[in-house]
Amino acid sequence: MSAPYWLPPHQPAWFPDVELALHDPDGLLAIGGDLSLTRLLAAYRHGIFPWYSDAQPILWWSPDPRSVLFPEQLTISRSLRKRLKKGDYQITFDKAFAEVIQHCAEPREDGFGTWITDEMQQAYQRLHEAGHAHSVEAWYQNKLVGGLYGVALGKVFFGESMFARRSDASKVAFVTLVAHLRQWDFQLIDCQVETAHLNSLGASTIPRREFTRYLNNYCDPVVAGHWTTDLEWIRLLQETGRTDFSADNRVNSDE
Repeated sequence: MSAPYWLPPHQPAWFPDVELALHDPDGLLAIGGDLSLTRLLAAYRHGIFPWYSDAQPILWWSPDPRSVLFPEQLTISRSLRKRLKKGDYQITFDKAFAEVIQHCAEPREDGFGTWITDEMQQAYQRLHEAGHAHSVEAWYQNKLVGGLYGVALGKVFFGESMFARRSDASKVAFVTLVAHLRQWDFQLIDCQVETAHLNSLGASTIPRREFTRYLNNYCDPVVAGHWTTDLEWIRLLQETGRTDFSADNRVNSDE
């Protein structure tokens, strides 16, 4: 088994081929480098993401297989449809990025979240300010109670983390995001590592080589900018529990 590649800091944003990652499901590829905007964009473009703790150097990963969600395969449970129809959460995009990533970084019972170091938060804040990283917020009575963040390149959204302080808040935020991504013709949502929670929403795994082909086909061109929600799409989502709106904002009637 070969050792991970060492990346000198503040050098050109180069990564080795992802097929050279360690042959285990986590796929550790490289160590070191930096969290500059150019390096992070290069990493995502090639299916690589940073994941490490304060006590470690920067670790770069490319799992095989890869957990993904094709937007048209989103699964909305009956209970979640009921929650959507209640309309008790207001969903916004890119309104509170710093707060969302801070909540995602807070320790949780499952142990996740603590890997989002202060250095990581600052790096993704720069990505957000440059129009590449985005947040989805769920509000209840004007209080932030759930959300998620990730990176968009071309027609691919790379999900990073989510949090919830009220029942189904992050799920409603995610479903609303998927509804918008479908209208914007996004082809793939990267979920990184398989979890039961993501599988319940329709995620599945594909080989890393297949994932790389999707990136080659759909990551370009990169268009930066901040996102806004479409209130009509949200209304239709709440009323129908579906995300397959037609171009004129009517819902396809195949059910």
